Amino acid sequence: MKKDGTSGLNRTLLGKLLVTAVVMFGFAYALNPFYRQICEALGLNVLTQKDGTVEYDQNTQVDATRSITIEFDANSQGPYRFRPTVASMTVHPGELATVTYEVVNTQNRDVAAQAIPSYAPQNAMQHFKKVECFCFKQQALKPNEARQMPVMFYIDPKLPRDVKTITLSYTFFEVGGMDKTAAN
Repeated sequence: MKKDGTSGLNRTLLGKLLVTAVVMFGFAYALNPFYRQICEALGLNVLTQKDGTVEYDQNTQVDATRSITIEFDANSQGPYRFRPTVASMTVHPGELATVTYEVVNTQNRDVAAQAIPSYAPQNAMQHFKKVECFCFKQQALKPNEARQMPVMFYIDPKLPRDVKTITLSYTFFEVGGMDKTAAN
């Protein structure tokens, strides 16, 4: 009899657990439409209009009333060829832009190099926002390797109105640790 009593308790517990699991699943299933209704009523996270067409809003962070000329410069400390692929571009503050720099390792050995940026005028530095940049990390280059390296950026719309031109300059130099022939 003791075996049946334990078996009955196990069945009761199993039933309660199954009911709890079904209730939890039902709650989670009903939560999604409920969440959508709340977001739609409040105008939050609405990606499509009622008719199903996608609505593309213009980026309100872009200041189309003014243009900034960005000049690009490159210097290298060592036997590299390093240059921007364009000399300048014109952007609106807040607009995402990309420029590409090209580097060629003219040596017949592996090297590790790093690029350090500088800005003119100096107060433009805090308004020049890089999203992606080769300068964020060291670059390992094989002998005679050529590489295209992007810089994705935008100019903060809070840039003072009197600044019309910004120069972005990179100095590319070798850092230690990659020369295997010197260790031999």
